[in-house]
Amino acid sequence: MRTMNLLVTLDENYLPPLCVLLKSIFINNPEERFRVYMIYDSIRAESVENLSRFCAFHGSELYPITAREELFSDAPVTARLPRAMDYRLLARYLLPEDLGRILYLDPDIIVINPLRELYDTDFGGALYAGASHTGITGVKETVNKVRLQNYELSGYINPGVLLLNLGRRRAELRREDIFRYIAEHRHQLILPDQDILNGLYADRTLLLDDSLYNYDARRYEVYRIASEGVKDLDWVMENTVILHFCGKAKPWDKTNRNRFGLLYKHYASMAAKTNAAPYLQPPGDKEARYAYTENP
Repeated sequence: MRTMNLLVTLDENYLPPLCVLLKSIFINNPEERFRVYMIYDSIRAESVENLSRFCAFHGSELYPITAREELFSDAPVTARLPRAMDYRLLARYLLPEDLGRILYLDPDIIVINPLRELYDTDFGGALYAGASHTGITGVKETVNKVRLQNYELSGYINPGVLLLNLGRRRAELRREDIFRYIAEHRHQLILPDQDILNGLYADRTLLLDDSLYNYDARRYEVYRIASEGVKDLDWVMENTVILHFCGKAKPWDKTNRNRFGLLYKHYASMAAKTNAAPYLQPPGDKEARYAYTENP
């Protein structure tokens, strides 16, 4: 059985969606074993243990990593850059030295087809592999080039799905460069971690097909029309690997009417019914408990 390394960075509120993401991965990659590296600074020990048992039940392993405060001791002070975003940018300082590559995924994602082809992507010397939601982000490419002062920018990379070339990153990525960029561009950073990634490293990022590996679940009609009807629902179910529920409206919200919402709820239901599965409460519920339950 082959192994893949996964990376997630989050706080306790996003543990329930993380379980749904992981369940979708485990179901659709039955021949794979996963090492799930979770970088965090504010998750209860009980919750970490529960998630570890959830992964073990599916033949995979959780590697919880508490972020070291000294890593950020000389970072510029800004309330607009949540620490969990820093973790994604600085992951190479927190992950084991022997890892060659790792796939980062946001927790508002489900995986509906095998990940192996994406995971084995040839970097060709790039630091990252990621996708740009070309034509649907609402921010002009030219404006981004000027705003981020990166005139090699060929697309605005969405960092919700990133394949990280850790060997190359250890050699070339320095936190001092990131902190300097934040200090020099703090007034231009609209989406801070995304802007930093694009401003510094977009020209070192291998572009992936977003309809396969970072499908914006809000934009079904855009994909369908742009492909002259080819990329319909059947095409998505057969070909798309990663569905990303971008934006503020999330599929676990009761009022959400996303076309793919029922598919998300399907995986959420399967996660909740798994032996040794955490009880799934909506994010933001301060009374949430992640105790394991047996199948009904």
